[in-house]
Amino acid sequence: MHPARLRSILLTIASFLLASAPAFSDSQVRSVRLSYVEGSVQIAHADGQFDKAMVNLPITQDTHLRSNDDARAEVEFEDGSTLRIAPNSSVEFPQLLLRDSGAKASYVEIRKGTAYVDFSGEKKDEFVLQFGKEKIALERPAHLRIEIADDGTSVAVFKGGVEVEGSSGTLRVKKNQTGTFDPSGAQQLVKDIEEASLDAWDKQQSDYHVRYASNSYTQYSPYAYGTADLAYYGNFFNAPGYGRCWQPYFVGMGWDPFMDGAWSFYPGWGFGWVSAYPWGWVPYHYGTWVFLPGNGWAWQPGGVWTGWYTAPHILNPPNGFRTPKAPTSGTHTLIVSRGSGPTTFSGNKAVIRNNSAGLGIPRGQVNNLAKASHELQARGTVTERVHAPAAAPAMTTSARGDAGMGRGSQGSHPTSSQSTSRTSSPASTPRMSSPPPAPSSHPAPAPSVGRGPR
Repeated sequence: MHPARLRSILLTIASFLLASAPAFSDSQVRSVRLSYVEGSVQIAHADGQFDKAMVNLPITQDTHLRSNDDARAEVEFEDGSTLRIAPNSSVEFPQLLLRDSGAKASYVEIRKGTAYVDFSGEKKDEFVLQFGKEKIALERPAHLRIEIADDGTSVAVFKGGVEVEGSSGTLRVKKNQTGTFDPSGAQQLVKDIEEASLDAWDKQQSDYHVRYASNSYTQYSPYAYGTADLAYYGNFFNAPGYGRCWQPYFVGMGWDPFMDGAWSFYPGWGFGWVSAYPWGWVPYHYGTWVFLPGNGWAWQPGGVWTGWYTAPHILNPPNGFRTPKAPTSGTHTLIVSRGSGPTTFSGNKAVIRNNSAGLGIPRGQVNNLAKASHELQARGTVTERVHAPAAAPAMTTSARGDAGMGRGSQGSHPTSSQSTSRTSSPASTPRMSSPPPAPSSHPAPAPSVGRGPR
């Protein structure tokens, strides 16, 4: 057959197949990260039952997050964008999904209180904020504060510019301006920003992300979220035979990655491991935990990207070690705690213990953790000065209850304790982000790293 004729036939067949292919729906599941918890924060999923929130919980579609009068929280999205809520605030996530095109669609409804949004500006993604009768569709990088009160709402823009759609039309609010909207829909543009009590705290958290986020995160993670915490709480090194690995500060040979965490139940998903460590996002959903003789446990990035997984992968564990096993029944959150205890405080001093792995250390508030970790290895504990956060409530002495793990549940799902059950890691684990949950097997040792999706 003549080559031109053959190409014509093949093109015809291809066109027919494309035309007859069924259309896919935007149903691929995403999960974003509850990256910071301070005070009494509660979370509810699609079932509507509120429980005590803990850091590193995945936020999925239809999640509801609320803070009490002593609390604040941060949610981190895949591109590093953040949403922070002040005390006495409430937000919902009616839409977190992946479009057929690969674009991420995030729809956030601010129901009550004050929220800060620091948007990174991925062009192809959709990021919509709904508050009262007003709506903002973010398309470019912007940093703003949204306040909801009985007498109306306001939008203060610290960086960039936004267009606020309301019942009376669209109001453009530029940098260092404030838009106000009363219940009747009347709009007003103020060429100034009235300072709020938590503006300094919000700026401090944004500066932390800017300072510690790495532009080369694609070498060890498919997405940007969680990478600033890896830079602050630990360091990368080259391990012979394993390539580039990461290890948290303040750990010795007696530490393992499952000393502090919980098995948390998600309707429709089952149980997933949630790390209590402030850096515990990416290393528990991607890559492999490997035990290195002479170095202890370290996280090895890499592997073929097929989606987040909910139970961490293990390689070369020491004799007698088996990873904690997920519960096989029930819906209660089960706590695992075998560590040496979190960091404790005396005034503006932090007492850091060996094998604490950074648990309880406020992010960005202790200088030079690498130096402190080196000193700790010789002494067993080390005391460091803590730089007080801006407008922070009184600091607690236990990170497990407030800034870390929730020991109790405030709802119909009471929390019970679980000592570590060292059984083999399951052969397959559900995945928690795009593509939809599917079985996976343990990855083989990877001599090189950074093989994220392209």
